[in-house]
Amino acid sequence: MAIPKVYLKLLGMELVINHTRKTFDVLPANLEALLAIELPGKKKGIAVALNNRIIPLSVWAETILNNNDSVLIITATQGG
Repeated sequence: MAIPKVYLKLLGMELVINHTRKTFDVLPANLEALLAIELPGKKKGIAVALNNRIIPLSVWAETILNNNDSVLIITATQGG
């Protein structure tokens, strides 16, 4: 009797960013690193919530991300 072969698709780490699931080969180390990827060069006019909790700018570098975390990024816009 032959043993069936099982094929596994290995996925990287995942985050849900603004309600869209994104896969990363390597999960960014912290919230600041994620924002550098998602919004390069921008730090002003951004509000961030991690798993439905607002995270102040002062602790972005200390805020560790985990697989399947939900991140909401809101940016200010100009206009009338």
